[in-house]
Amino acid sequence: MTYLRPTPWDKRNFNINTYEVTSSGEDALQETDKHEGHFTLKVNPLENPKELLAHGFYYMDTLIEPVCKKENLRYFEHENTFISQEYNAQEVFDIAEEAFMHGRFHRDFHIASSLADLRYLNWVKDLHEKEQLFGLYFENRLAGFYAFEDDKVLLLGIKEQFRNKGLAKTFTSQGCKEQFKLGNQKLRTSISAANVASLNLFYSLGFKLTNTIDVYHKLTGPSPSEVL
Repeated sequence: MTYLRPTPWDKRNFNINTYEVTSSGEDALQETDKHEGHFTLKVNPLENPKELLAHGFYYMDTLIEPVCKKENLRYFEHENTFISQEYNAQEVFDIAEEAFMHGRFHRDFHIASSLADLRYLNWVKDLHEKEQLFGLYFENRLAGFYAFEDDKVLLLGIKEQFRNKGLAKTFTSQGCKEQFKLGNQKLRTSISAANVASLNLFYSLGFKLTNTIDVYHKLTGPSPSEVL
């Protein structure tokens, strides 16, 4: 396969072959027609999608990619909050199972919500194993987690009972501050255009828009089976 890059981290959740398509050219699109599985293709938003649609791709999401330089981070404080790499892993996994609903796989009509949830859960377990998580604490209780990798802010998961209490801005700025302590001079993240609350959050911390990407999916063959 010339243009299909296997994505085993998705295959383990969906139990079908999964690929990232590395080009939007005609040869690459034809290659997706020859194999069964689920395909992800990321393109410039200005690209004409006519040929993508003709080959069975469907629009899934627009990802916005904000960036923040170290000197531009706006730090917020809230009493009784702190973050730590010491946390109860199972509590974090429980939060991960129900904290996310804006992911592109949750909106993909070929993917059951239970499988999209499983994808996030397994991702968080991987990040835990690699020690790329902070536990977020409010009044000495675990309120959520912050996930990162190198200079990337990956995930912020808040337990339901602690949402809408003005904590997300504080927790996120604390996580960013810790990432900068690791030697990064600039941080970046990727946010669905549908997730307006998250976009506003990162803009309030000093992140600036640098790039946007349109994401298309395609399924050839049977849909993945739902987790019961």
